[in-house]
Amino acid sequence: MSRNSLYLRFVRQILPSPFSIAVILTLVTFILALVFTERPENSGSTYSMVILGYWEIGFWELLEFTMQMALILILGHALALTSFVNNIIDRFTIYCNTSAKAAFTISLLTILVSMINWGLCLVFGAIFARKVAERAKAHGWKMNYPLLGAAGYSGMMCFHGGFSGSAPLAVASKDHFLIQEIGQIGIGQTLLATPNIITFVLLLIIVPSVFYLLGKRGHDTEINAVFKKETHHVGEKSQGAERIDNSKIAAIVLGGIICFIALRKIWVSPSLVGLSFIDLNYINFFFFGLAVLLHGSFAKFLSAIEEAIGGSAGIIIQFPLYAGIMGIMTYSGLGALFSQGFMEISNATTLPIFTFFSAAIVNIFVPSGGGQWVVQGPIVTEAAQNLGASIPKTIMALSYGDQLTNMLQPFWALPLLGITKLKAKDILPYSFLIMLVGMAIFLISLLLF
Repeated sequence: MSRNSLYLRFVRQILPSPFSIAVILTLVTFILALVFTERPENSGSTYSMVILGYWEIGFWELLEFTMQMALILILGHALALTSFVNNIIDRFTIYCNTSAKAAFTISLLTILVSMINWGLCLVFGAIFARKVAERAKAHGWKMNYPLLGAAGYSGMMCFHGGFSGSAPLAVASKDHFLIQEIGQIGIGQTLLATPNIITFVLLLIIVPSVFYLLGKRGHDTEINAVFKKETHHVGEKSQGAERIDNSKIAAIVLGGIICFIALRKIWVSPSLVGLSFIDLNYINFFFFGLAVLLHGSFAKFLSAIEEAIGGSAGIIIQFPLYAGIMGIMTYSGLGALFSQGFMEISNATTLPIFTFFSAAIVNIFVPSGGGQWVVQGPIVTEAAQNLGASIPKTIMALSYGDQLTNMLQPFWALPLLGITKLKAKDILPYSFLIMLVGMAIFLISLLLF
């Protein structure tokens, strides 16, 4: 047995399910908060009960976000069932007749899409990987499907340097919560700065190349995932109100109006800064209209939704657990305490490096770019001011660290797992290797620039 095979077997044996990982992280966070954070004055109960209270508060704070993520999976999946999207992806899948070529192509295009929006790249990568697997299964080709899934997930290690990066976009606004401390920092100093552009180009070249080499190593097997085909139960003779459900005109009108509203925002966007409106709500709104329009009837659209909705179970049940972890990290001060420890051993030269590593570790417990910026932002920017370090560079260091450990944390992989029918233990051995590659790229960028 080769070393590569031993590595894959070892990682898959020690990795529990994403739900178990969330439970373990909850327990670890609880213990860390109990040991290292200070008990509030005049607390009428034991501190362990106070921490449990923080967990309960946080448990319900991501309900809106949970719904957004469930919708992006369901609508993205439904969109993938349309003939139009199938035809487009098929144009790319014809080049994906081996694991190496497929992994390279999926990773390359997913990283490019990540520059536009992280939610879009996540759904795109998942759909692309699934379509390649469906084509391989139809032709009887053997492929390394877990590697393709990891390639579809690779954009989540690159997105925070693009136009949906939470921290860079936050400080570019005129009313962000640190405006009095650091002022307004435009994306010209962060996202569009030469160091970040060079970093992205390196990611775009090196990461797909590594996937290509991994694909060359073998481990191709029969595609065992079960993919349901599009099944629309539309009556041949619709009567009465049923005609509305099967009406192409109704679907074109509703879908067309929604798509027009969404696209109009891009047309009137004055600059690249204006792309900050492309958030989860925008993507879900656009996907909704596009799916209705492309399916051609409400009946076909709803049939696709019924097929896609099963994959959202992991999101609905696991996101509240991570929200609880975030509640403990935020309200107990554990997240701030952790970041402060790194800042105390930093100087002007090492601050971006320590910020990078602290953000990478905190992201495992608080896998949310916006939430992490709220926790760590005030600390790292104050440290940059006190040490005379570059604030824009420190912000990008935090962004790089936040996205790096997405390759280790299955939180964001849940939509992809739902669409591809893969398991976390299938893709994480490969995404972990890509994380090491990304770490090297980010560190070199922070040291040289």
